[in-house]
Formats: sequence, C-alpha cells, structure tokens
Amino acid sequence: MKTTPLIGRPRFFSLFFSAGATLLLLSLAQSVAAQEPTDDDRVQARALLNQGVEAYKNGQFDQAIADFQRAKELDPSFTNAQLYLATAYASEYVPGAPSEANRHYGELAVQEFKEILQRDPENLPAIDGIGSILYNMAGAPYDPDMLQESKTYHEKHIEIKPDDPEPYYWVGVVDWSLAFRANKQMRDEYNQTAKAALPETEPMPPDLAPRFALDYGAVVQEGIDRLNRAMDLRPDYDDAMAYLNLLYRQKADMETSDAAREDDLKMADDLVDRVKDIKTNRNREPDQN
Repeated sequence: MKTTPLIGRPRFFSLFFSAGATLLLLSLAQSVAAQEPTDDDRVQARALLNQGVEAYKNGQFDQAIADFQRAKELDPSFTNAQLYLATAYASEYVPGAPSEANRHYGELAVQEFKEILQRDPENLPAIDGIGSILYNMAGAPYDPDMLQESKTYHEKHIEIKPDDPEPYYWVGVVDWSLAFRANKQMRDEYNQTAKAALPETEPMPPDLAPRFALDYGAVVQEGIDRLNRAMDLRPDYDDAMAYLNLLYRQKADMETSDAAREDDLKMADDLVDRVKDIKTNRNREPDQN
C-alpha cells in the first residue's frame, strides 16, 4: 500500500489540531467546573476536619488521616485540611527508622506541603513544615543535599517575615549539622591510618584544621550569624544559645593557633553558662507567682 506524502496537508492538520485542542480545553474547563465544591461539600469538609482533629487528639492517627484526606477531596481549596493532613503524615514519620512505610509518610508530608505552596507560595506553616520534615528525613541515612534543601525553606521564611526568630534558629541548626557531620567524617578517615585514635574531645590535627575551615568555614560563620540574629530577636532564646555553643566548638576545630581555639571554646562555655542561668530563672518564675 502506497503511503500518501504529507506535502500539501499541513494546513488541514493544523486546523484539525486547533479544533481538537479547543474541544479539549472546553472539556477540561467543564470538568474543573464540575469538581467545584458545593456549599454542602464545604460544610462536610469542615466537619471532617474537626472530626479528624479530635481523632488525632485521641491517638487515632489513621482515622485522623482518613478524615483529613476526605476533607481535602471534598474541598481541594481547603488549605487547613491539607495542612493538618501534611502535619499528620509528618508526625507519623519516625526519624531514622529504616522502613519504606516510614519514609513514605515523610514523602507524603512533603508532597502535601508542596501542593499548598503551589497555590500559596507564602504560606508560612507549609514552609516551616517542609523545612522541618526534610531536616528529619536527612538524618538517617545522612543526606547533606536534603539538609541544604531544608535550609532553603527556612531562608524563604526569613525573606517573607524577617522578624521571626525561629527560621534563623533553624538555619543555625542545619549549618551545625552539616559541619558536625563533616568534622566526624574527617576524624574517622584520619583514624583509619593514624597510629592512635583521635578522640572527639581533642583538637583537629594541624593538617586537617585548614581543610575543615576551607570547606565549612563559611557554613559555620553563617550559622553563628543566624543564631546571633535569633537571639537579637529573642534575648532569652536558650535553644539558639545551645546551638551557638556547638557551632563555636566547630569553629575551634578550624583554628590553627591555640589562642584562637581557646577564645572559641571560651565563647562556647560562656553560652553554656547563659543557658543554665536562663533555665534556672525560668524554673523560679512559677514560685514567684
């Protein structure tokens, strides 16, 4: 059978495709209109949200997730239902547990949070939620790229609302995690060929300290700056002080002189004392009332 050449037919196919595309778009528009929730759908979705919250409070997590899912199906624009659904998935994720089912909970949480951000890019609960779950998922197995992705969401929060102390704190936590892991890996590699094992409490060997500073000096400094900003915004932010103490100890391992190392360690020790004072004063407050 002889094949008819396409020469002389493009205009016909163009018109046919144009008409077909128009019909397809009309069909999609009708489908979207058909899926628009009714008033009854919205009322039922809100009732299911409340029902799911109660189930969650009572430890009935599977039922809560089912209620939140159904609320989302009834009203896809119901952001609160999707936030609760994402948060429920995230709370079911156990950091470090190796099972596929466990990791799937984390992935579902990320997916729900990202869907919210597609229609509401400045939704802070979704931004914070995805930053938090990515941080937890990056721990085991260790995934530095996922930690970096987590940090981008906390930085996004800072761009939107720069007077909130929490995202600055979380950037500092991520930076410490990156530096701490790198420090440990360098020490482990050193110990494989060293005559005597290097304890974690000992300074970084002189030939490793400059390399650690070159690779992670900027990360540690960023973390220090972010945590100091968190403390500017919340002067009694003891969690930020605790991680700032840890970052100064990482900085100490980058120093090539004993004096500089001692200065960093003194800064770290002073922060530990400040945390103790804040906790002591906080514990006394109820007794004064």
